[in-house]
This record gives sequence, C-alpha cells and structure tokens, in this order.
Amino acid sequence: MKALVFHGPGSSAWESVADPGIQEATDAVVRVDTVTICGTDLHILKGDVPEVTPGTVLGHEAVGEIVEVGSDVRTVRPGDRVLVSCITACGRCRFCREGAYGQCRGGGGWILGHLINGTQAEYVRVPHADLSTHLLPGAVDSKDAVLLADIFPTAYEVGVLNGRVSPGDTVAVVGAGPVGLAAIATARLYSPEKIIAVDLAPARLDAAKRLGADAVARAGEEAEQLVSDLTDGLGADVVIEAVGVPESFETCTRMVRPGGHVANVGVHGKPATLHLESLWIKNVTITTGLVDTHSTPTLLRMMAAGRLPAASLVTHTFPLDRMEEAYDVFARAADTGALKVVLGEPQHDVLTVRTP
Repeated sequence: MKALVFHGPGSSAWESVADPGIQEATDAVVRVDTVTICGTDLHILKGDVPEVTPGTVLGHEAVGEIVEVGSDVRTVRPGDRVLVSCITACGRCRFCREGAYGQCRGGGGWILGHLINGTQAEYVRVPHADLSTHLLPGAVDSKDAVLLADIFPTAYEVGVLNGRVSPGDTVAVVGAGPVGLAAIATARLYSPEKIIAVDLAPARLDAAKRLGADAVARAGEEAEQLVSDLTDGLGADVVIEAVGVPESFETCTRMVRPGGHVANVGVHGKPATLHLESLWIKNVTITTGLVDTHSTPTLLRMMAAGRLPAASLVTHTFPLDRMEEAYDVFARAADTGALKVVLGEPQHDVLTVRTP
C-alpha cells in the first residue's frame, strides 16, 4: 500500500510500505477513505516529538471501512464505516476504567502515528478496536466525521471542559487554528458572555468570527489590551492556549483573571517560563492534558443532529495520493488560508443502474 512515511525531522514521503495485518485478537484493519492532517503532525516533522522514529507512518485521524477484525473484536465487523479515534484504549487499565483513555497503560493512548504506524495510508491497523473505533451513521459525511477523531474532542475536553467554561464567562482563545476554532464552537455550548479570539493571521480571525467569536485581536499587546478593556481590567475567566509556543502560553497567563483558568491545549516543543512570581497570589488554575476522547460519542450525536459547524472548518480537499501537496498547503496556512485539510477518495453513495 501507499503511506506517508516519516524519515526524520524535515523529511517524509508518500511511498510503498507493507500492508498492515491483524497482530492481536483485539485488532481491526481499516481501509482508509478519509484522513486529515493535524498540527501535531507538523510538530513531528519539526522534530518536536522525538518518540516518533524514522520509518513510522504518520497520522492519527481517519474514517474508513472495516475490512478485517481479530477474533476478540465484538462491536464492529467487516463492512462497517467507522471513525478511527486518535486515542486507542485498552479498556482494562486503571486509567481507562476512569475514562482517561489518553493515559492508557494497556497498549493504548496516543499511539497511532506516534509509537506505531498511523492513518495517513491506504490501510491502517487499529489496536483495541472495540473502544478505538466508532460506528458512523449514514447521515454524517466522512469529511465532517474525521474532525471528530481529534480536533473537536481535544478542543472540548482539554480546552472547554478543563477550563470549566460556564455561563456568563469571558473566554479568550489564543490561537485560531483548527483546534482553537473548535474550542470557540464548543465553548458556545455553555453560553459565555463573550469569546475573544487571538491570532496572527487575519484569515483565521475572520474564521473565528464566523464560528462565534464576539471580538478578535492580533496576538501581542493589542490582544492583551483588548481582554483588559472588555473585562474592566479584570482579565478573562478562561483562557485557552491553542498554539503550543512559549510566547502564547505566557500571554495566556497574563490574560487570566484572579481565580481564573488557563487551559493549555497546544503541543509544546520548547520550555515556557512559568511566572510564579506574579501568579502565586492570583489563585489561577493551569491545566494541561492529552485528549481522552471520552466525549466522542456525544459529539458524534451532536454532529448527526447538525449542532457542530464542522464543515466550515474544511478549506481544502485532496485525494490521498496528493498527501505531500496537502502537507505543503497546510504547513503554509498563513499564505494558503488553510484551516483543516481533508484527503480522501470521492464518495459514491448513489448508484445509477442502467437498464437495456
């Protein structure tokens, strides 16, 4: 099969690799129909995630069809259309029993495209398939559903839920990329008083407005001043960091009010300074986290009901064999205006039967 293979920092290629097969009785093999590229994949290519070794197939988000299952798989079978979660869960370890699937110690957690071959391929082996795949209703389009593999549960769980967004809050979202935009969309479910989006790219700030941001500002002193002005100098109740660089994290800690929450979602490759000399007295809660995807079934029901604006996040589509071009477009988002890039083969849901 063809797959996108990581060859070390700054190097990857769409090339032929061995087909995956069943290795454990709990595995499934999925024929990939639709995938997307995550900001984390760009961090890997930059060398920010050293656990990813050369030769690994990248990617941790996909929609596809089950083609083979191990003897212990009970909830899916060949022919089922499924969402492949970015998080794999054994369901048996201490963390899985607590719903903290991202910390799985039974061979799960974030392993696809990280510790084992991932989804940016024509086929993928999914360990622990019963808990790591989700059946998709026919009404949900694949290019929308693939956004539930990572960005929506990440934004919702690590940003909105960890940040404890509540009715009447002022929420600042620093970083209006795909995850930041999903945080804006899901924060609105809790009726905050206002949402402020911060980014460097005008196109992303425009997208933030479309997704429900009440005010936007360019990153820097302008953004900090806007948050201060809109809160009478108090600061935001919740600040969600969705970039993953030291400057943005430190900005978030300056924007938050006393007693507020900073929810870090971004993937950091460098140390950030924690200014305890000013934070120790402010009763600020700072949370970090890897998504657990415990919310995926709920978000899937909401998507099926038309409650999640997923389609508006997809700006570019490509066939699978143009993976390298798609990466280039996504990596140059400031120039291309890319938000979420989706790859997949055209869907043929309607058949025309010709009679003589």
